[in-house]
Amino acid sequence: MSVRSACFFFTLFAATIVRAQSGIDDGVYTLSQAASGTVVYKRECALCHGPELEGTEGGPALAGRSFRDMWQDRSLGEFFVLTRQTMPVTKPAGLSVREYADVVAFMLNRNGYATGSRDLISDPNTLSAIAFGEPARSSPMSPDVTATRRGLTVEWLHHRGDAGSMNYSDLDLINEDNVGNLEVAWRWRSDNFGPVAWPNLETTPLMANGVLYATAGFSRTVVAIDAESGETLWMYRIDEGERGENAPRKGPGRGVAFRRDAERETIYVISPGYQLIALNANDGKPLASFGNNGIVDLKANIDQNIDLTTSPIGSSSPPIVVGDVVIVGSALPAGGAPPSKEMPVGNVTGYDAVSGQRLWIFHTIPHPGEPGYETWLENSANYTGNVGVWAPMSADPDLGYVYLPLEAPTGDYYGGHRPGDNLYSQSLVCLDAKTGERVWHFQTVHHPIWDYDLPAPPVLIDITVGDVEIPAVAQVTKHGFTFVFDRRTGEPVWPIVETPVPASNVPDEISAPTQPVPSLPEPFMPNGVSIDRLNNLTPEIFAEAKRIVAEFKLGPVFTPATVHTESNKGTLFSPSSAGGANWQGAVADPESGILYVSSAATIGVLALTNDPDRSNMQYVQRSQRLAKPFGLPLLRPPWGRITAIDLNIGKVLWTIANGDTPASISNHEKLAGIDLPRTGHQERAGLLVTKSLLFAGEGAGLFGVWGGGSKFRAHDKRTGEVFAELDLGVNQSGVPMTYAINGKQYIVVAVGAPNHAGELVGLTLAGE
Repeated sequence: MSVRSACFFFTLFAATIVRAQSGIDDGVYTLSQAASGTVVYKRECALCHGPELEGTEGGPALAGRSFRDMWQDRSLGEFFVLTRQTMPVTKPAGLSVREYADVVAFMLNRNGYATGSRDLISDPNTLSAIAFGEPARSSPMSPDVTATRRGLTVEWLHHRGDAGSMNYSDLDLINEDNVGNLEVAWRWRSDNFGPVAWPNLETTPLMANGVLYATAGFSRTVVAIDAESGETLWMYRIDEGERGENAPRKGPGRGVAFRRDAERETIYVISPGYQLIALNANDGKPLASFGNNGIVDLKANIDQNIDLTTSPIGSSSPPIVVGDVVIVGSALPAGGAPPSKEMPVGNVTGYDAVSGQRLWIFHTIPHPGEPGYETWLENSANYTGNVGVWAPMSADPDLGYVYLPLEAPTGDYYGGHRPGDNLYSQSLVCLDAKTGERVWHFQTVHHPIWDYDLPAPPVLIDITVGDVEIPAVAQVTKHGFTFVFDRRTGEPVWPIVETPVPASNVPDEISAPTQPVPSLPEPFMPNGVSIDRLNNLTPEIFAEAKRIVAEFKLGPVFTPATVHTESNKGTLFSPSSAGGANWQGAVADPESGILYVSSAATIGVLALTNDPDRSNMQYVQRSQRLAKPFGLPLLRPPWGRITAIDLNIGKVLWTIANGDTPASISNHEKLAGIDLPRTGHQERAGLLVTKSLLFAGEGAGLFGVWGGGSKFRAHDKRTGEVFAELDLGVNQSGVPMTYAINGKQYIVVAVGAPNHAGELVGLTLAGE
């Protein structure tokens, strides 16, 4: 029997199985058994059904919604018998009973079914009354579990834990009862990975087979680190010479991508000079079969005639792997005052994961004849640039879709050279990962002139609204909103209202008359600038704050920039272009449907000026500092917050400050004797959710006076209450991740500080 016919038989047989009466939610297998099944599956099944059970042309998917729907309430015994009689296709019934039991346990685990304390029963007759039922986890995109919580390994194979970017793990070895015993197990320093110490280490490591994979240093060196001891195992560094020197995004970036198939395990990284590199995960050597000796020149593959050495396009986030396709975004220089309105376009490209061949390209600024081109008036699509994806991307492997959070066009604050709504700028775009074809999109800001890029990976989570189960995607924004859609169709879960906004009075600027505002979820922070948002910790501070803002234009969110004059210093906007939310983004708990968002209360100035010495654009952003009342924050606290949003009802459950009041503020002479609230830090904290806890740092604070801190806290997911606090010694700079190895759970977080090279800090329970 051929592979294709055998897999067809498998699917046909599955559709005819009778239903059983009881479920398997009591757990009929152990994670130890699932771990053994991992080895069997990789050896015997992955070729047909894919390394992640995602399916191939030769065999159907064995994980995800379609698989569970097919088997829901059907007999586990029938599944066992069918697997044994038909698999592997080259030798049906050719494995031992134990091997079949183990591989079935592995498939149950990957589909989210609960574990128990007993092995999967090998005699199929005893399984005839056991049905699949509903899995224990409410989302199909759970972290990759390859072994038991009590003795083996739980991996972390995606940038945010899973392809859907929840940054969640169902590990609970560290829980509310023992988290107070958390301590530093090891520290890995990046001092020698570059000519200078690089403090802003934003990388989130991946973990596979007991090895951490991360990036570090000026040239984005890829490193492999022992996950138990913190020992460096290997490193890879590319010297890009002048090309690397011209990169718009130098430094470590945010990490790497990982792919596992029947042949090998591969690490993918985008270099500062915008080259896609594939490395053998075992030794860090470039794969000769991929591109040109392991390297694909991304600049040569984006449908533009640009200089490969000097063109300012790069990337700060890792690629994302969806099945057999590696998908790449891009980042360009800051756009407040671009030297020219003609800039490279941040087109998104997909590459064959094995050969490196370009498979498709998505034009983020449409070409003539493509949908969306009509939103660029006066032929402005022909010369405008940017519209890249600089934030991490997310994907739904079951649907085969990838989700792109897109940035602004050239330039960030003036759009007079590009009239129209300007698709697909500042849009969430869903593509077919195999073909690059657009499935749906939604533009969160029309004709962008506030630098409100979509700054974070969208979060994919299943929710229940009313009685309707919805596979959702939630996108947080810099300006404090959360847009939630059915991730299959792009249909908004709640109405999104086109709301009239103030018109621009800047010459030749035609701002959009309305902007989309979600009716739900509730905003995770206030936006716009008004007198009642100013710092009022004392009457004197409040009076000084009002005096400062009197020289500026104030207004609600989407109040446009103004031209700087002697009588007008510009428009104040909050959140500023830093957000609000930024690349740290949101995380989610698939069991409860709760989204946790990290955000900061920032304020900035939108002041435009004509400066032909700097740019051929008619107007660019004017650089100027915003005064502070007696050196204190202009806005009232909290200055940094963590917000919990129940996505099943769209309501904010709780909001807490992301830390105590910074000492530079609590000790300020103008606040002597004042009983201050817990104000938090003016920075976004990196968050991690586990089955038991919400973990949060205080952010890096490398770019703000009052930002960041060295405390790392464990919170109650339901209330935000702090269960435990640990001083990392250095400020948090990255998003945390977690894994287990040899029965011990670890949490790893990147830290850094001025004149202090970034570190990875491994945490675990004392005495284990």
